[in-house]
Amino acid sequence: MADSETPVKKLQVANARPEDSGRGLAHLPRAVMAALALAEGDVIEIVGKQITPARAVAPYPEDEGLEIIRLDGLQRANAGVGSGDFVEIRKVESKPATRIVFAPAQQNLRLQGSSAALQRTFFGRPVCQGDVVATAGQQRVDNMPPGVQNILRAPAYALQEIRLAVISTTPKGVVHVDENTEIELRPEYEEPKEARRADVTYDDIGGMGPTIDQLREMVELPLRYPELFQRLGVDPPKGVLLHGPPGTGKTRLARAVANESAAEFFLINGPEIMGSAYGESEKKLRDVFEEASQNAPSIVFIDEIDSIAPKRGQVSGEAEKRLVAQLLTLMDGLEARANVVVIAATNRPEAIDEALRRPGRFDREIVVGVPDERGRREILGIHTRGMPLGDRVDLAELARTTYGFVGADLAALAREAAIEAVRKIMPKLNLSEGTIPPEVLDTLAVTREDFLDALKRVQPSAMREVMVEAPRVRWEDVGGLDDAQMRLKEGVELPLKDPDAFRRIGIRPAKGFLLYGPPGTGKTLLAKAVAREAEANFIATKSSDLLSKWYGESEQQIAKLFARARQVAPCVIFIDELDSLVPARGGGMGEPQVTERVVNTILAEMDGLEELQAVVVIGATNRPNLIDPALLRPGRFDELIYVGVPDTPGRERILKIQTGKMPLAGDVDLGDLAARTDRFTGADLGDLVRRAGLIALRKSLSVSQVTQDDFDEALKESRASVTPDMERDYAQMATRLKQDASAIQPIGFIAPGQLRPHGPKGSD
Repeated sequence: MADSETPVKKLQVANARPEDSGRGLAHLPRAVMAALALAEGDVIEIVGKQITPARAVAPYPEDEGLEIIRLDGLQRANAGVGSGDFVEIRKVESKPATRIVFAPAQQNLRLQGSSAALQRTFFGRPVCQGDVVATAGQQRVDNMPPGVQNILRAPAYALQEIRLAVISTTPKGVVHVDENTEIELRPEYEEPKEARRADVTYDDIGGMGPTIDQLREMVELPLRYPELFQRLGVDPPKGVLLHGPPGTGKTRLARAVANESAAEFFLINGPEIMGSAYGESEKKLRDVFEEASQNAPSIVFIDEIDSIAPKRGQVSGEAEKRLVAQLLTLMDGLEARANVVVIAATNRPEAIDEALRRPGRFDREIVVGVPDERGRREILGIHTRGMPLGDRVDLAELARTTYGFVGADLAALAREAAIEAVRKIMPKLNLSEGTIPPEVLDTLAVTREDFLDALKRVQPSAMREVMVEAPRVRWEDVGGLDDAQMRLKEGVELPLKDPDAFRRIGIRPAKGFLLYGPPGTGKTLLAKAVAREAEANFIATKSSDLLSKWYGESEQQIAKLFARARQVAPCVIFIDELDSLVPARGGGMGEPQVTERVVNTILAEMDGLEELQAVVVIGATNRPNLIDPALLRPGRFDELIYVGVPDTPGRERILKIQTGKMPLAGDVDLGDLAARTDRFTGADLGDLVRRAGLIALRKSLSVSQVTQDDFDEALKESRASVTPDMERDYAQMATRLKQDASAIQPIGFIAPGQLRPHGPKGSD
């Protein structure tokens, strides 16, 4: 330890960057380093409620001139301080350790491992008895200061991230690991003499900066500085409700807040509180609150609160009503709750009794949403901390392609990628030996290919119910639709990939696109390609999926569809055969037809009070004249895109795509075929290629090439599905739609027999 003559400085604690988590570094102001005669890599002692050592390094560029010390979550827990607290720091001499005993820092974890591997991982790391350290602190050393790098001699990769408690050190005080240190790893958790909880800290939570700030001011301040609120003469906040999609990290966030605020943590899992005997559930609840009061400051965390506090008007059981009443009394009863904060989590806030959702009970409701690209990058960094990553693994690229993923999905992705890496070394393992040779472990690394394979198996959890297979169609797979392709690129791809450009110019992106044209021209293919190229989630639905015979269910399905799309934005909703879902209103007599209610719901969803952010709706139809005119105005389907039959160069391009995997004979002339297939759609040309292949196989099953004769014969059996009349009618329809959407159908009531399409005969 330092003596009384050693200069001491007082600094305010701030959080370190996620990539520094577990490295044992403290970022100090340059002036303080000079005052304490510290060089980079020197050991300092941090004095909070407890004492812990760290290696001093220069400040982050953005911190120049600020009087703060940056510490990671483990160091804050080791020193017994939180972000915003003040600590004393002084230079200290670290002695080489002759022996250090480690044990798992969390219960229910049994470890066995090589002492040599631990010695390599913690080489040069200063520790003292009672510290909690992580094995993943030196995953990569690209950006570590040279002075520290020389001292730590860190390996290129660390072990898997495991938190270990330092049970004892010889000698006592601040020591560091060197080549002569004997390391003992005890297999099971041991209760520390001084409780230093660090199972989850703010460093273990990514993509939630603003949410953590909100929660800290609501929870940490009242628990740690109750005198602030007493001085102001107001009651501190009593409760916070966290709500958001499953897997976003609500429970983890509550545990981190409890650890960082040094509060006791009491967990109530909703269903567990229910008892069979009369009054048992209420007694269990009272007991938890009583224990929390006795151990204040404390946090009571109620997970899945919707299961124990549903709306009393909608439940028939008396037990549930009594339990809700008991919770209300405990949260806002006659007895003041001193230094106890209630945090509750749910993904169904609308199902909770409204009496709970008022100030004095849950004072603030915080949405824990789906992380954005930056948040996903942080979360991936956390989950790959202890992972030996290959050189080509780019976490920023993975963050870009995992749109719609929540924290739990990204954790699953990292786990699946690791399993892929293990699969590759399985042949080298001799399972009868029971141990893995060190040279095999040293070659183990998770590569970019492992992550790409894992991506095929892990889907965003919010999309499980509506997920279709992610489209694999690219723009180069679409031929002959250049105009439609260009308009979709401008309207969908640009706003989803670069929304800032639209904000800068002060315009809103289009909300909806209606693709219309003869059957088989490639409308669905275009929608798939645009979702793939815009790197967005893709929800495809059909009218039959959304229409139900039960009153009100169709509207509910549509509302749920749009709510799901908002959750996993950026998202493309594709509705095929739109005309059967939203026909013109006013055609039915008496009770409003189900489709009329559906039209109203879609109108409200697309242009209602709730803004559609990064959600684009694409509809496809070959009978646009049947669609309700209110949908065809700007603000709903902004762009009406005619997908017509391809011209000759377009047909040649489609034939090249369709015959891409077909072995063609030298005499096959695709340009000539394109010229002879006037008015053929993409589907017709696909059929022509398929027939030519069948004719070749008919001659001989061992045939190796498809010849021009096969195509000529196939042409005799094929025909264009679009007639000149249909083409003319669609051209007129396109003009009419562009001129005035209201001219398609009168909005007033129409006699049932009068409703008929203006479009081509047989266009369905």
